[in-house]
Amino acid sequence: MSDTVLIVEDDTRIANWVRVYFERAGFSAEVAHDGEAGLALARELAPDLIILDLMLPRLDGVELCKILRRESDVAIIMLTAREAPAERIMGLDIGADDYIVKPFDPDEVIARATAVLRRVKDKVQQVLIRGNIMLNETTSVVTVNEEPVTLSQAQIALLSTFMRHPNQVLSRDRLIALAFNDEFEGFDRAIDSQVARLRRQINQDGNTPIQTVYGAGYRFVVEDE
Repeated sequence: MSDTVLIVEDDTRIANWVRVYFERAGFSAEVAHDGEAGLALARELAPDLIILDLMLPRLDGVELCKILRRESDVAIIMLTAREAPAERIMGLDIGADDYIVKPFDPDEVIARATAVLRRVKDKVQQVLIRGNIMLNETTSVVTVNEEPVTLSQAQIALLSTFMRHPNQVLSRDRLIALAFNDEFEGFDRAIDSQVARLRRQINQDGNTPIQTVYGAGYRFVVEDE
């Protein structure tokens, strides 16, 4: 059975163009032209992947992404004309798995979609425990001192990478390669913002296991390793 992609895009020309490319690539594709219709179709179809425009009528892409992320772990790629790094960081923070700026090459969208789906499907049930932090990579449940912590998908990817490489110095480039399969192009400084947010979320009693190694990168310190 082919993967199902839902394209939520208010520009009819772009939506149909993207749909055709996905269908040519072997996907089953559906289109919605506003946020409310997109939410209804997402709930009805339970697609494998959602291509989500940021600027949508009736319910914008930001709010729609937040709702979708509360309800499921569906893969989400955001499309937007906004090029500012802050917008890209925001998209990842609210749960998008990837982010593509218009205008874009449709072949790139297909390639990124395939990579995101591969990451999701290849993920096996794995529980990582380092010190007082537990991460279930299948359910995306994170606890610190047995208390649940809410993280974005990007932050979970970073935490998983840190926990799999304890006490190692990881440069920005290495973090990008390990956590995002080199699909975070152009976001080397955005990684700093993501790490800072992750630090705040897992901080306990003023302590965080993520240390900055100036001029080199970051290290996830685990005393019992």
